[in-house]
Amino acid sequence: MSENQSMDVEVDGHVAWLTLCRPERRNAMGMAFFKELTEHFRRFDEDPAVRAVVIRATGKSFTAGLDLMEAGAMLTGKGADDRERLRKKILDLQESNNAIERCRKPVIAAVHGHCIGGGVDLLSACDIRLASADALFSIRETRIAIIADLGTLQRLPHIIGQGWFRELALTGRDFTAGEALQMGFVTRVCENREALIKAADDLAKAIAAMAPLTVQGVKEVINFSRDNGVYPGLAYVAQKNAATLPSEDLMEAVTAFMEKREPVFHGK
Repeated sequence: MSENQSMDVEVDGHVAWLTLCRPERRNAMGMAFFKELTEHFRRFDEDPAVRAVVIRATGKSFTAGLDLMEAGAMLTGKGADDRERLRKKILDLQESNNAIERCRKPVIAAVHGHCIGGGVDLLSACDIRLASADALFSIRETRIAIIADLGTLQRLPHIIGQGWFRELALTGRDFTAGEALQMGFVTRVCENREALIKAADDLAKAIAAMAPLTVQGVKEVINFSRDNGVYPGLAYVAQKNAATLPSEDLMEAVTAFMEKREPVFHGK
């Protein structure tokens, strides 16, 4: 792993583990971070061997959010041309979280310690979020006079509802793992980091054992229906199943049921 890398990737079976690895900077998100994130998730999407992805982190924090020391140079311009460059840069940074959401492979976040600002943007683009009991979250941008601009304000209301969302976004206050579980931001809270990683591993392997094209289709239909509404979503899933059924994996599922064994899917 290069010293300049913000994250590392390992593949275990059909599960890709993406690990944030700048513990000395509390995994702060510099410009290289966003570029790497986009590139990795585009590769995950294209790799048929990858069926699920887990994002985790080293060190005391999941992430301290945007690296303000590095980002400061973007905020010093005063002219119209500087502001246009900033607009384009924000759009470019947004693409990193868009790549997570667009990745057809389900993405699980395993969060420990602090997950601040841009970390909540990242989590909001994931499919499933797990946390250790010490996790602490914040839409911190509000407290430092910035409008969160990498996806939290667009995605989080769909996950936790408008009531909780508006309180957290307008105050920027910290919220605990217990609160995150209560509002549905995370689906489970684990006692410690070891239990967190095991829970993420178990969940990722369970997803990876399913028929991969079906799982990917489910994620696509979920996102399409969220963005376009019930009736367009129904039409989309009808087209999706008409295009993919029958399949070899479906025949394997039926055969395995008849033979009273676990199916083995190959994505065909």
